Amino acid sequence: MASERPATVGKLRASGWVSKPVRTELRNNAINRLKNNDSIINDVLGFDQTVLPQLANALVAGHDIIFLGERGQAKTRIIRALTSLLDEWLPIIAGSEINDDPFNPISAHAKAQINKHGDQTPITWIHRDDRFGEKLATPDTSIADLIGEVDPIKVAEGRYLADELTLHYGLVPRTNRGIFAINELPDLAERIQVGLLNVLEERDVQIRGHKVRLPLDVMLVASANPEDYTNRGRIITPLKDRFGAQIRTHYPPDIATEAQIILNESNTHFDDDNDISITVPSFMTEVIAAISQSARSNPDVSQRSGVSVRVSITNHETMIANAITRALRYGYTHTAPRICDLSALMSSTAGKIELDTFDEDREPQILQQIINDGILAIFQARVPADTCDPLIDAFNKGLTIEVGEDLPDDAYENLLETNPTLKPPVSALLTNTPPDPPTIASALELTLESLYLQQQINKNGTFRRTFTKDR
Repeated sequence: MASERPATVGKLRASGWVSKPVRTELRNNAINRLKNNDSIINDVLGFDQTVLPQLANALVAGHDIIFLGERGQAKTRIIRALTSLLDEWLPIIAGSEINDDPFNPISAHAKAQINKHGDQTPITWIHRDDRFGEKLATPDTSIADLIGEVDPIKVAEGRYLADELTLHYGLVPRTNRGIFAINELPDLAERIQVGLLNVLEERDVQIRGHKVRLPLDVMLVASANPEDYTNRGRIITPLKDRFGAQIRTHYPPDIATEAQIILNESNTHFDDDNDISITVPSFMTEVIAAISQSARSNPDVSQRSGVSVRVSITNHETMIANAITRALRYGYTHTAPRICDLSALMSSTAGKIELDTFDEDREPQILQQIINDGILAIFQARVPADTCDPLIDAFNKGLTIEVGEDLPDDAYENLLETNPTLKPPVSALLTNTPPDPPTIASALELTLESLYLQQQINKNGTFRRTFTKDR
């Protein structure tokens, strides 16, 4: 408890507390996790065999780290999670702006307190979450933001410019004894990079001619897009050389991993005031994941910009939202997302995917093809090839099925009962999903749409779709 922690420098010394550099602190805690077979970073999926082992090496080695990856590859999440490897509480000189070590103060304020009070100097304790500083690199980022500036208010109070106490410290000094992160490092102006290098490497800081020596204890972590990072001139060579570890992130390696990320991150906790319950079959979540995976291999999509995992998360939320609005429109109290709800993905996908084509008329066609590829990938993965043979034979003999978003779930259940050839593929899709009218409707629509995409049957109409063998 906070009341049991030492409150003065003397009591802290008597307690046996030992001051450690931040890199030693991170290294020790990382090693403890490795000894216990715990993950270095929690709540990130798909990196166990790639990113996390490299991160463990960098932490044990005490290196500054830069994460290279396209947008939506959890770079910022990993960086922010590094604070969990810091000790939970850290003592500092009370009133210090730069987290001065009680046993090794570096600021004028902390040194004055020690000289005045000695072992009676008061200390406070800060939580590890407060030992993290972050800045998004933008063209207007200044030296004052990162390092500091002369505070005119303090000058007006009567202090001389030569007095270090006139300084207002920037983000980097305020993160002393912690982790400082710069997102999108290549966007930082070169002159600002020089100033950052100076404070991290040479320790000499000049603020409007005021020279201050600050032996900061900071772990530097950065993120960057690979295309920007490798362009010559975007990052000054001495700053690039400071990073001991360069770790390449990546998108989820498979549909199952992406689907689990979707379930972890999607906002599906809608208000229950509308009295509508919704069941999302696992195959529909997998379809959303497969759509993103398909986009990442589509030649018309700019792979340099990447297809963020946020595309999957947003599409999942949009699909569920459309299913709810459809239920409200037709007065259902329980529903499940269907293939007809995927038409809403055009709006949530178009703004997040950059195409290599300049023909705006082709954009809807490309996006629809990506969605179709995702649908077909899940159907083929879940339903064995020969499962649909009896159903295709039934279509060859004249079977016609009509579906639509205004068709109630009970109607799909009746279709299943009156057409036994529909049951094998529907049952294959509903593995690990409770079969009720909404999920049956969802599986049945996926089956019919997939057979159409495989050119086994034909389809007429958009709002009400009729599936038949004849055109």
